[in-house]
Amino acid sequence: MKFFYSKSFIKQIFLAVVIFSVIILLSILFLFFYTNQTSKILVPNLIGYEVSEIQEIMDDNKLRYEIIDSSFYNPDFEKNTILEQIPEPSKTVKKNRKIYLTVNPSSYGNVIFPDLIQLTLRNAQSTLSALDLELGEIDYEDNIGKDMVLKVFIDSKQILPGEIVPKKSKIDFIVGNGIKK
Repeated sequence: MKFFYSKSFIKQIFLAVVIFSVIILLSILFLFFYTNQTSKILVPNLIGYEVSEIQEIMDDNKLRYEIIDSSFYNPDFEKNTILEQIPEPSKTVKKNRKIYLTVNPSSYGNVIFPDLIQLTLRNAQSTLSALDLELGEIDYEDNIGKDMVLKVFIDSKQILPGEIVPKKSKIDFIVGNGIKK
């Protein structure tokens, strides 16, 4: 027990603590510089830019990018423009960081047109919205089925079930008015 209070033991413990502390401090400093903690870059706001315009911006900021295609067309933005980016604008990142960009597709997707004939107008409208199609004009024709879909048109051309139509198309209906012919 006397050994634990001797001068040589206390010197050895003190020396071990100092050496351990220096090793930890040097390791932290080494990792700080090795992992480029000193080079921070502000992420530029790329939302709204076209894909062709961003290469120069990314090179100037020493950043990389990867384009992620969006499957949903956003009509508020031009085609092939950036809709979203990760990390967000004004965040600080290290140089050579990859920025993930979501791009507005160059065209709408297509859908297979369903059979809406003999459905009520209300059911047909909900089916259209589920398929990302828009309701156009509704014209009424003498038919005993009130608000029953009789014919369906895109740009004055009748559509048959199973045809492929672009999303966001305006669909016009001819429906029954409930009056017997």
